[in-house]
Amino acid sequence: MWRFSVSILLFSYLAISSSSSVDSTATCSGIVPLRNRNDKISITDFGGVGDGRTVNTKAFREAIYRIQHLKRRGGTLLYIPPGVFLTESFNLTSHMTLFLAKGAVIKAVQDTWNWPLIEPLPSYGRGRELPGARYMSFIHGDGLRDIVITGENGTIDGQGEVWWNMWRSRTLKFTRPNLIELKNSKEIIISNVIFQNSPFWNIHPVYCSDVVIHHVTILAPQDSPNTDGIDPDSSSNVCIEDSYISTGDDLVAIKSGWDEYGIAFGRPSSNITIRRITGSTPFAGIAIGSETSGGIKNILAEHITLSNMGVGVNIKTNIGRGGYIKNIKISNVYVENARYGIKIAGDTGDHPDAFYNPNALPVVKGIHINNVWGVNVQNAGSIQGLKDSPFTGICLSEINIHGSLNTYRTWKCSDVIGTSLKVSPWPCSELRTTGGSYSCSSTF
Repeated sequence: MWRFSVSILLFSYLAISSSSSVDSTATCSGIVPLRNRNDKISITDFGGVGDGRTVNTKAFREAIYRIQHLKRRGGTLLYIPPGVFLTESFNLTSHMTLFLAKGAVIKAVQDTWNWPLIEPLPSYGRGRELPGARYMSFIHGDGLRDIVITGENGTIDGQGEVWWNMWRSRTLKFTRPNLIELKNSKEIIISNVIFQNSPFWNIHPVYCSDVVIHHVTILAPQDSPNTDGIDPDSSSNVCIEDSYISTGDDLVAIKSGWDEYGIAFGRPSSNITIRRITGSTPFAGIAIGSETSGGIKNILAEHITLSNMGVGVNIKTNIGRGGYIKNIKISNVYVENARYGIKIAGDTGDHPDAFYNPNALPVVKGIHINNVWGVNVQNAGSIQGLKDSPFTGICLSEINIHGSLNTYRTWKCSDVIGTSLKVSPWPCSELRTTGGSYSCSSTF
């Protein structure tokens, strides 16, 4: 992979292998059964040419139209053979498998002028970057059921640099397209595919349920703006496992809507498991927020291996968000070379407009972080709640974060209530009490 050294890829392989050996039997991937498709077609049956020059938009749309309208029993597999298949954005349909063979590449065109626009998400009220509409994701689906994107580690390439440069030069007219967005959909499996160079967020299931994402690789240069890896958004029953992510923004970020629009829409993200993720980014490894207005609850993240990071674990929200973040359990995290090990903040993120309610304060409670080991981490952690809505039920246990000889590693806390057990360096005074009715030792 260009720009990604052999050592980084070797690190990812070893880290995933070692973490899997620690907890190789635990998996949530069975929440969506993988269906066998007896009906199989190839993109070449519809005139697809994988020469890297021919634009195959017509072939993709005709193939998916055939799947949608013939409705073969059990669904249909669309096979992408080895080759580079250039195409404009396209929509998936229900009961289909998009299968990328080894050496297959689906590559986005770089013609931004003709890129289709879609309405903003109701829980955001506008495009995430700019008011108004937003560009449709490269691969898109709305109101679907039984969708599989898989293969033999073929590649979906968003060719995002043209979009990144528009963002840098402030010439964007609308919010950049995600690489993949599935909206109002259920029974989704994404596995064994390489995703790279997304214009914006990589994989964005929004208003979805029963989603499994595992054994994927997600790559983007570390200076690429807002190239989040996987962003479950107002979605439930989501399983993310056994993947390597190296991007320019948060590796996994759980969201649920933005300020007054997310509060009005009122759909939380819940019952999400993140397990055996390895990666690197200047931002956060495991993130919650900062768009949390619909509420986020019942999150489990474990066996996470991170290197060359901004922040290991980052839980973030802001005034005006409203909503809640509760019942979060994060454990068995290894962080090497990072600015912060753990960061929980109530002052993060911008607002969609001037109409947000500054009195809509988020409730953050029941955050349990256990068994974190940090090496060469500049700051152990920061937990900054809100004066009128303190963060409560914060539990830190079995945490050892080590810095280099000349780094300042202490904790910084304000407006937080919680407990700690076996934390080094010594935590802030708000977290130094143990035992009582709320004990760290009873939460794991």
